[in-house]
Amino acid sequence: MYLLELGAEIKTQRKAQGLRQGELAELACLDRTTISKLEGGHLLELGFNKAERIVNALGLQLALQVPRKRPTLDDLIKEN
Repeated sequence: MYLLELGAEIKTQRKAQGLRQGELAELACLDRTTISKLEGGHLLELGFNKAERIVNALGLQLALQVPRKRPTLDDLIKEN
């Protein structure tokens, strides 16, 4: 998962739980600006500990998975 995708998922989960950015930041012991930049795709780097605190504050966990293969043009054509 890319940081941009993580930020989008964090935003989705936060909103689903009815939390404001400041509330999530407080639960994760971070600044609200960190959450804002992450969700907005403006954060260039986020350490593992910070990422873990954010997802844990949302009641989620980080997990490893085999990356999905990007489809080729032929794969996309076959789907249609």
